[in-house]
Amino acid sequence: MSARIPLHKRLLVRLLITSGLIAVCSVAATAWLAVATTTQALREEQGQALADDMDVLAELSGYAATHPDWTGVAVTVRKLSARTGRRIALVTPDRRTVADSAPRGTALPPSAAATVDPLRTDTYTERGAQVGGTDPRVVGPYRLTKWERAEIDAVARKRRMCFAQNGIETTVVHTPSGRPVLMEKDSGVQPSYVPDACADGALNTPMPTEQKALAALQRSARPCLTRHGLPGDLPLTVGARLGATDASPAPVYVKGDTKDVRASQSCLDEARRAQLDPYVAPVAELFLGTGDTPAVLFDMSPANKAKVVGTASLVLAVTVAATALVATRLVRPLRALTAAAQQPPELHVRVPVTTRDETGILAVAFNDLTERRERLEAQRKAMVSDIAHELRSPLTNIRGWLEVTRDGLVDPDPALLASLHDEALVLQRVIDDLQDLADADAGTLRLHREPVRCDELLQQVAAAHRVAADAGRVDLLTDVDGEPWLDADPVRMRQALGNLVSNALRHTPAGGSVTLSARRDGDEIVLEVADTGTGIAPDELPHVFERFWRAEKSRSRRTGGSGLGLPIVRHLAAAHDGTVAAASEPGTGSVFTLRMPGGPAPRPDA
Repeated sequence: MSARIPLHKRLLVRLLITSGLIAVCSVAATAWLAVATTTQALREEQGQALADDMDVLAELSGYAATHPDWTGVAVTVRKLSARTGRRIALVTPDRRTVADSAPRGTALPPSAAATVDPLRTDTYTERGAQVGGTDPRVVGPYRLTKWERAEIDAVARKRRMCFAQNGIETTVVHTPSGRPVLMEKDSGVQPSYVPDACADGALNTPMPTEQKALAALQRSARPCLTRHGLPGDLPLTVGARLGATDASPAPVYVKGDTKDVRASQSCLDEARRAQLDPYVAPVAELFLGTGDTPAVLFDMSPANKAKVVGTASLVLAVTVAATALVATRLVRPLRALTAAAQQPPELHVRVPVTTRDETGILAVAFNDLTERRERLEAQRKAMVSDIAHELRSPLTNIRGWLEVTRDGLVDPDPALLASLHDEALVLQRVIDDLQDLADADAGTLRLHREPVRCDELLQQVAAAHRVAADAGRVDLLTDVDGEPWLDADPVRMRQALGNLVSNALRHTPAGGSVTLSARRDGDEIVLEVADTGTGIAPDELPHVFERFWRAEKSRSRRTGGSGLGLPIVRHLAAAHDGTVAAASEPGTGSVFTLRMPGGPAPRPDA
């Protein structure tokens, strides 16, 4: 069956291709979705982790900028750890733990994430720009007193009103030291243009606290300035640098023209760090870990959830559509087969063959089965009619003669009784043949196997039919090649050969011959019954072993028997694990061949 189906049309291949396409689409969609969501999640995670790290660093740097030591930082570390889900540890340069959100004894990460030193930092965050490498929240001795703040705030309000009168809208922002700075509302930077009416310099004039700190700074920077050949009494001031983008600029700048501003600024920065050092916490290393917060396996954003749901829905829709299409094409011919099988037996419905796959072959087999059933039904009806015909004729004769004898019209003489006896024998023969066929169909036909010499078997069959052959003036011959032996039931074999010989004698005219032959062919014994009779037409030859078949449709007993002899031969051959075949040419004769398993010759002492 498989050889008749092209590979691409086989049902299994089509199902495998469909499943493979669905699997490929599912894998591709899953891979794309995984890559897209993972990439986006990693980007978001990296961005969030970076932002969290910067916030942690900025907050701890702010703590160090406003406290002279790390006492009390543990509370801040725990809050940051709870908020970010990260492990946070502060360790001194000599590996002494200052604060750690992890339990005691937990190993530190391999390397520090950053160094918390508000006097030496170049980090920029929204919390403040560390201009000049110093956290702007470190103000130390520059922090204004309450009264100084009130005084300078009044100056800032006047300056703001002055800017407003000149069409410049500003707002007041306070630096960590308490000094106010005017920033433009729209741009968030210091005004680039100062009207002459507002340029009185009062807002940038140092307050007493700042003057004191600036003087100390100048004294501390003088040795460095002298080494660089610069004047030791550089004029200093405080305030916000123009163009800064942050509200917390460094409060100290060199004022005036110098030949080496970079050298002077370096001296001032170094002196300023030394001045601010007592007001900040010591340098510490910041270690960041993953924390002990349990990971959430399926914590996706609404956008990613929408992608997952959308992709899953699309794959499901494609799968359902492909499955429905394939299932419909597969089920349609099966439904036709089911509908045809459910029809009444007498209709013998056939289904159209529309495909060349397994379903199409099933449809062809169903149509063949329907045709066989139709033929069997016709044969059954014909068999019933034939049996009735075979039994009616002798019964009619017996009844007729018995009735006329009872009425006294005919005397029951020996000739009449002999005729009635012949009709009874006909009935007995038909009944015996039917019984043999019934036993063969039921598988209850019993065989008594024994070694049988073929030459003796043929001679016995020929002797049993010698009288009939002589009466018809037909030569009955035997021909045995060697000494072949059969392992068979001798009675049943004589019955099979006898049926073939009787059939040959009926169809062989006077002057003809019927020959029984036997020979060995390998492991088989070939028994043949050949005649020189009228032969069988080619269109009739396939039906010779059917029950009640006769070449003469008139069903005359002059040339035909009951029509059960050849079917019995076929069953007897099959019971012996053999076969029977017929070959014929009209006008030349017929040859019936039995091929039976051969048997060993018995030992002489057996």
